Amino acid sequence: MDRVEVLTFEEIERVANICVQRFGFDGIRLTGGEPTVRAQLPVLVSRLAAIKSPLTGRPIDLSMTTNGATLTTLAPDLKQAGLNRINISCDSLSRERFQKLTRRDQLERVLAGIDAAIDAGFDPVKLNIVAMRGENDDEMVDFATFGRNKGVQPRFIEFMPLDADKGWSIEQVFTAEEIVAKINAVYPVEAVTRGSDPATLYRYLDGKGYFGVIPSVTRPFCESCDRIRITAEGKLRTCLFAIKEFDIRALLRGGATDDELADALKGAVATKWAGHKIGQVNFIRPARSMSQIGG
Repeated sequence: MDRVEVLTFEEIERVANICVQRFGFDGIRLTGGEPTVRAQLPVLVSRLAAIKSPLTGRPIDLSMTTNGATLTTLAPDLKQAGLNRINISCDSLSRERFQKLTRRDQLERVLAGIDAAIDAGFDPVKLNIVAMRGENDDEMVDFATFGRNKGVQPRFIEFMPLDADKGWSIEQVFTAEEIVAKINAVYPVEAVTRGSDPATLYRYLDGKGYFGVIPSVTRPFCESCDRIRITAEGKLRTCLFAIKEFDIRALLRGGATDDELADALKGAVATKWAGHKIGQVNFIRPARSMSQIGG
């Protein structure tokens, strides 16, 4: 993508300000592809961290999802710039399997990035693990053990039809129920009440932390979803699986006022549908993969 197509920091900050000041957004997450490939990322973080809620007068909750490969150098600067929380994607603790899934031999860098995030003071550090039957479903307890020992929080995500290879099938989904059962058999847990967060949280009965499960396929949480997404080039999506996108960049660069931008955001959110219909005959797969949308 040509650099001119990507939103500038000023444009991102302007949209974020409108979301917080006009509509009471209390959290912003920077996602991928991979957000750490953006030059001068701590500068953007500092701009967003300065935005304060009109309701509380406090800064909004600012978080990021990353592959973790560059955190050994970036984590301290991101923390100092005002990033509150961090999620690190890691689908396997096996070097060979990690390389197969990601096409990169970088597991050691990711593990070092997890340590760097902890050392920088991020709390909690969360691990995003996409659970895939026949790929990594035998590692659920390994990740639970890793999380308990490191003091980080695994978040197991059901495999969704957003893979770049378009090879997804319902048979590959290792379900939330199966994930919890595997871990509970080794480390007994109890569920914690979930609000609008997509993850159902589980607490270890021995007090050694938590893990989350996102049952996006088998138990959709669409009715409580309060999120929208803006892609790198300024397209607003009301759902990961949205078919329609709204061109915010055209408004930003076409002289739109803040009132006009706010009206466009409101109009887009009004189209937010009741559910994504994964597994149903009328499900339509989005043209974009997860790496193009932002996880």
